[in-house]
Amino acid sequence: MTESQIGLIVAAAVLLLLLFASVRIVQEYERGVIFRLGRVIGAKGPGLFFIIPIVDRMVKVSLRTVTMDVPPQDVITRDNVTVKVNAVTYFNVMDPIKSVVAIEDHIVGTSQISQTTLRSILGQVDLDELLVNREEINQRLQQVIDAVTDPWGVKVTLVEVKHVELPEAMRRAMARQAEAERERRAKVIHAHGEREAAETLGEAAEILERHPAAVELRILSTMTEVATERNSTLIFPLPMELLRLIDTLRGTLDQRNPSTPPLV
Repeated sequence: MTESQIGLIVAAAVLLLLLFASVRIVQEYERGVIFRLGRVIGAKGPGLFFIIPIVDRMVKVSLRTVTMDVPPQDVITRDNVTVKVNAVTYFNVMDPIKSVVAIEDHIVGTSQISQTTLRSILGQVDLDELLVNREEINQRLQQVIDAVTDPWGVKVTLVEVKHVELPEAMRRAMARQAEAERERRAKVIHAHGEREAAETLGEAAEILERHPAAVELRILSTMTEVATERNSTLIFPLPMELLRLIDTLRGTLDQRNPSTPPLV
Protein backbone atom coordinates (compact mmCIF):
# COMPACT_ATOMS: atom_id res chain seq x y z
CA MET A 1 0.00 0.00 0.00
CA THR A 2 1.48 3.27 -1.09
CA GLU A 3 1.64 6.46 0.94
CA SER A 4 -0.99 8.10 -1.26
CA GLN A 5 -3.44 5.29 -0.56
CA ILE A 6 -2.77 5.53 3.14
CA GLY A 7 -3.35 9.26 2.97
CA LEU A 8 -6.67 8.75 1.19
CA ILE A 9 -7.81 6.26 3.81
CA VAL A 10 -6.87 8.62 6.61
CA ALA A 11 -8.64 11.49 4.90
CA ALA A 12 -11.75 9.37 4.39
CA ALA A 13 -11.72 8.32 8.04
CA VAL A 14 -11.39 11.94 9.13
CA LEU A 15 -14.26 12.95 6.88
CA LEU A 16 -16.42 10.17 8.29
CA LEU A 17 -15.61 11.25 11.84
CA LEU A 18 -16.43 14.84 10.99
CA LEU A 19 -19.68 13.71 9.37
CA PHE A 20 -20.70 11.71 12.42
CA ALA A 21 -19.74 14.62 14.66
CA SER A 22 -21.85 17.03 12.65
CA VAL A 23 -25.01 14.92 12.54
CA ARG A 24 -27.59 15.62 15.27
CA ILE A 25 -30.98 14.02 15.85
CA VAL A 26 -33.51 15.84 18.01
CA GLN A 27 -36.64 14.08 19.27
CA GLU A 28 -40.14 15.44 18.83
CA TYR A 29 -40.28 16.59 22.47
CA GLU A 30 -36.83 18.26 22.36
CA ARG A 31 -35.16 21.32 20.92
CA GLY A 32 -31.46 21.81 20.27
CA VAL A 33 -30.00 25.21 21.20
CA ILE A 34 -27.01 25.88 18.93
CA PHE A 35 -23.97 27.90 20.08
CA ARG A 36 -21.51 28.97 17.38
CA LEU A 37 -18.24 30.21 18.82
CA GLY A 38 -20.07 30.96 22.04
CA ARG A 39 -22.97 32.86 20.50
CA VAL A 40 -26.54 31.54 20.27
CA ILE A 41 -27.69 31.17 16.68
CA GLY A 42 -31.07 29.54 17.37
CA ALA A 43 -32.92 26.43 18.45
CA LYS A 44 -33.46 23.58 16.00
CA GLY A 45 -35.54 20.45 15.92
CA PRO A 46 -37.18 18.09 15.83
CA GLY A 47 -35.55 15.88 13.22
CA LEU A 48 -32.12 15.45 11.63
CA PHE A 49 -29.74 18.38 11.03
CA PHE A 50 -26.05 19.15 10.82
CA ILE A 51 -23.73 21.37 12.82
CA ILE A 52 -20.15 22.46 12.23
CA PRO A 53 -17.87 20.28 14.37
CA ILE A 54 -15.68 22.10 16.91
CA VAL A 55 -17.25 25.44 15.90
CA ASP A 56 -20.81 24.62 16.98
CA ARG A 57 -22.08 23.20 20.26
CA MET A 58 -25.61 21.97 20.86
CA VAL A 59 -27.56 21.80 24.13
CA LYS A 60 -30.72 19.68 24.12
CA VAL A 61 -33.73 20.95 26.06
CA SER A 62 -36.83 18.87 26.81
CA LEU A 63 -40.20 20.52 26.27
CA ARG A 64 -42.20 17.89 28.19
CA THR A 65 -44.04 18.76 31.38
CA VAL A 66 -41.93 18.08 34.47
CA THR A 67 -43.64 16.83 37.63
CA MET A 68 -41.55 17.90 40.60
CA ASP A 69 -42.24 17.18 44.27
CA VAL A 70 -41.59 20.04 46.67
CA PRO A 71 -40.02 18.54 49.84
CA PRO A 72 -41.90 18.99 53.13
CA GLN A 73 -41.42 22.51 54.49
CA ASP A 74 -41.83 23.69 58.09
CA VAL A 75 -44.24 26.61 57.88
CA ILE A 76 -45.49 28.97 60.61
CA THR A 77 -48.95 30.21 59.69
CA ARG A 78 -50.24 33.69 60.42
CA ASP A 79 -51.91 32.47 63.62
CA ASN A 80 -48.57 31.01 64.85
CA VAL A 81 -49.26 27.33 64.18
CA THR A 82 -46.30 25.25 63.00
CA VAL A 83 -47.21 22.80 60.24
CA LYS A 84 -45.27 20.69 57.77
CA VAL A 85 -46.47 21.06 54.18
CA ASN A 86 -45.38 19.49 50.91
CA ALA A 87 -46.57 20.19 47.36
CA VAL A 88 -46.15 19.23 43.73
CA THR A 89 -45.28 21.55 40.83
CA TYR A 90 -45.98 21.03 37.13
CA PHE A 91 -43.94 23.08 34.64
CA ASN A 92 -42.46 22.93 31.15
CA VAL A 93 -40.04 24.91 28.99
CA MET A 94 -41.67 27.37 26.60
CA ASP A 95 -38.52 29.13 25.35
CA PRO A 96 -35.53 26.75 24.98
CA ILE A 97 -33.02 29.56 24.43
CA LYS A 98 -33.99 31.41 27.65
CA SER A 99 -33.94 28.17 29.65
CA VAL A 100 -30.29 27.66 28.66
CA VAL A 101 -29.00 31.25 28.60
CA ALA A 102 -30.94 32.92 31.44
CA ILE A 103 -30.30 30.27 34.13
CA GLU A 104 -27.76 27.54 34.70
CA ASP A 105 -30.29 24.82 35.59
CA HIS A 106 -33.95 25.72 35.20
CA ILE A 107 -35.14 22.57 37.02
CA VAL A 108 -33.08 23.31 40.14
CA GLY A 109 -34.08 26.98 39.99
CA THR A 110 -37.78 26.13 39.76
CA SER A 111 -37.44 23.70 42.66
CA GLN A 112 -35.80 26.29 44.91
CA ILE A 113 -38.25 29.06 44.11
CA SER A 114 -41.14 26.63 44.71
CA GLN A 115 -39.85 25.85 48.21
CA THR A 116 -39.32 29.47 49.22
CA THR A 117 -42.64 30.60 47.74
CA LEU A 118 -44.48 27.81 49.56
CA ARG A 119 -43.12 28.97 52.91
CA SER A 120 -43.79 32.62 52.09
CA ILE A 121 -47.40 32.27 50.90
CA LEU A 122 -48.49 29.84 53.61
CA GLY A 123 -46.97 32.10 56.26
CA GLN A 124 -49.50 34.77 55.25
CA VAL A 125 -52.64 32.66 55.84
CA ASP A 126 -54.37 31.22 58.90
CA LEU A 127 -54.55 27.50 59.57
CA ASP A 128 -58.29 27.39 58.88
CA GLU A 129 -57.78 29.11 55.54
CA LEU A 130 -55.01 26.65 54.67
CA LEU A 131 -57.30 23.70 55.38
CA VAL A 132 -60.42 25.12 53.70
CA ASN A 133 -59.34 27.43 50.86
CA ARG A 134 -56.84 25.04 49.30
CA GLU A 135 -57.81 25.91 45.72
CA GLU A 136 -57.26 29.64 46.22
CA ILE A 137 -53.86 29.04 47.82
CA ASN A 138 -52.83 26.78 44.91
CA GLN A 139 -53.67 29.55 42.44
CA ARG A 140 -51.64 32.10 44.40
CA LEU A 141 -48.65 29.77 44.49
CA GLN A 142 -48.88 29.13 40.75
CA GLN A 143 -49.08 32.83 39.91
CA VAL A 144 -46.14 33.83 42.12
CA ILE A 145 -43.84 31.01 40.96
CA ASP A 146 -44.76 31.49 37.30
CA ALA A 147 -43.95 35.21 37.51
CA VAL A 148 -40.44 34.37 38.74
CA THR A 149 -39.74 31.58 36.23
CA ASP A 150 -41.13 33.44 33.20
CA PRO A 151 -37.78 35.20 32.40
CA TRP A 152 -36.21 31.72 32.32
CA GLY A 153 -38.59 30.58 29.57
CA VAL A 154 -40.34 28.22 32.02
CA LYS A 155 -44.13 28.06 32.35
CA VAL A 156 -45.53 26.83 35.69
CA THR A 157 -48.95 25.39 34.87
CA LEU A 158 -50.05 24.00 38.23
CA VAL A 159 -49.05 23.95 41.90
CA GLU A 160 -50.91 21.69 44.34
CA VAL A 161 -50.51 21.48 48.12
CA LYS A 162 -50.46 17.73 48.77
CA HIS A 163 -50.37 17.18 52.51
CA VAL A 164 -50.59 19.31 55.64
CA GLU A 165 -49.17 17.64 58.74
CA LEU A 166 -50.50 19.13 61.99
CA PRO A 167 -48.97 18.80 65.48
CA GLU A 168 -50.57 16.17 67.71
CA ALA A 169 -51.88 18.77 70.17
CA MET A 170 -53.52 20.70 67.34
CA ARG A 171 -55.18 17.55 65.97
CA ARG A 172 -56.66 16.78 69.39
CA ALA A 173 -57.91 20.36 69.76
CA MET A 174 -59.54 20.24 66.33
CA ALA A 175 -61.17 16.90 67.21
CA ARG A 176 -62.65 18.43 70.39
CA GLN A 177 -63.84 21.44 68.40
CA ALA A 178 -65.52 19.20 65.82
CA GLU A 179 -67.20 17.17 68.57
CA ALA A 180 -68.49 20.33 70.27
CA GLU A 181 -69.80 21.59 66.94
CA ARG A 182 -71.68 18.33 66.35
CA GLU A 183 -73.21 18.52 69.84
CA ARG A 184 -74.29 22.11 69.22
CA ARG A 185 -75.97 21.14 65.96
CA ALA A 186 -77.73 18.21 67.66
CA LYS A 187 -79.10 20.51 70.38
CA VAL A 188 -80.26 23.05 67.83
CA ILE A 189 -82.01 20.36 65.79
CA HIS A 190 -83.65 18.98 68.96
CA ALA A 191 -84.83 22.48 69.94
CA HIS A 192 -86.31 23.04 66.47
CA GLY A 193 -88.10 19.69 66.75
CA GLU A 194 -89.54 20.61 70.15
CA ARG A 195 -90.75 23.94 68.83
CA GLU A 196 -92.42 22.35 65.81
CA ALA A 197 -94.03 19.70 68.06
CA ALA A 198 -95.34 22.41 70.40
CA GLU A 199 -96.76 24.38 67.49
CA THR A 200 -98.46 21.26 66.13
CA LEU A 201 -99.93 20.40 69.53
CA GLY A 202 -101.19 23.96 69.92
CA GLU A 203 -102.92 23.78 66.54
CA ALA A 204 -104.45 20.40 67.49
CA ALA A 205 -105.72 21.84 70.79
CA GLU A 206 -107.38 24.74 68.98
CA ILE A 207 -109.10 22.33 66.58
CA LEU A 208 -110.32 20.11 69.44
CA GLU A 209 -111.60 23.17 71.30
CA ARG A 210 -113.69 24.19 68.30
CA HIS A 211 -115.06 20.64 67.92
CA PRO A 212 -115.93 19.08 71.33
CA ALA A 213 -117.19 15.88 69.67
CA ALA A 214 -113.68 15.26 68.41
CA VAL A 215 -112.50 15.11 72.02
CA GLU A 216 -114.96 12.33 72.81
CA LEU A 217 -113.96 10.43 69.66
CA ARG A 218 -110.33 10.75 70.67
CA ILE A 219 -111.17 9.41 74.17
CA LEU A 220 -113.04 6.44 72.71
CA SER A 221 -110.14 5.72 70.33
CA THR A 222 -107.68 5.76 73.22
CA MET A 223 -109.91 3.45 75.27
CA THR A 224 -110.10 1.02 72.35
CA GLU A 225 -106.31 0.96 72.06
CA VAL A 226 -105.91 0.35 75.79
CA ALA A 227 -108.60 -2.37 75.85
CA THR A 228 -106.72 -4.42 73.27
CA GLU A 229 -103.95 -5.04 75.80
CA ARG A 230 -104.31 -7.82 78.35
CA ASN A 231 -104.70 -7.10 82.11
CA SER A 232 -105.61 -3.52 81.38
CA THR A 233 -107.53 -1.25 83.72
CA LEU A 234 -109.96 1.08 82.01
CA ILE A 235 -110.72 4.50 83.44
CA PHE A 236 -113.83 6.18 82.09
CA PRO A 237 -113.42 9.94 82.26
CA LEU A 238 -116.49 12.06 82.87
CA PRO A 239 -117.29 14.63 80.23
CA MET A 240 -116.56 18.20 81.20
CA GLU A 241 -120.14 19.19 80.34
CA LEU A 242 -121.47 16.81 83.01
CA LEU A 243 -119.21 18.34 85.65
CA ARG A 244 -120.31 21.84 84.69
CA LEU A 245 -123.97 20.72 84.91
CA ILE A 246 -123.42 19.36 88.46
CA ASP A 247 -121.79 22.62 89.54
CA THR A 248 -124.69 24.60 88.10
CA LEU A 249 -127.32 22.46 89.87
CA ARG A 250 -125.46 22.65 93.16
CA GLY A 251 -125.34 26.42 92.94
CA THR A 252 -129.06 26.61 92.22
CA LEU A 253 -129.98 24.35 95.13
CA ASP A 254 -127.78 26.32 97.49
CA GLN A 255 -129.55 29.52 96.55
CA ARG A 256 -133.05 28.02 97.05
CA ASN A 257 -132.37 26.12 100.29
CA PRO A 258 -129.27 27.18 102.15
CA SER A 259 -129.80 24.46 104.77
CA THR A 260 -129.65 21.65 102.23
CA PRO A 261 -126.44 19.65 102.56
CA PRO A 262 -124.11 19.98 99.59
CA LEU A 263 -124.11 17.33 96.91
CA VAL A 264 -121.21 14.94 97.04
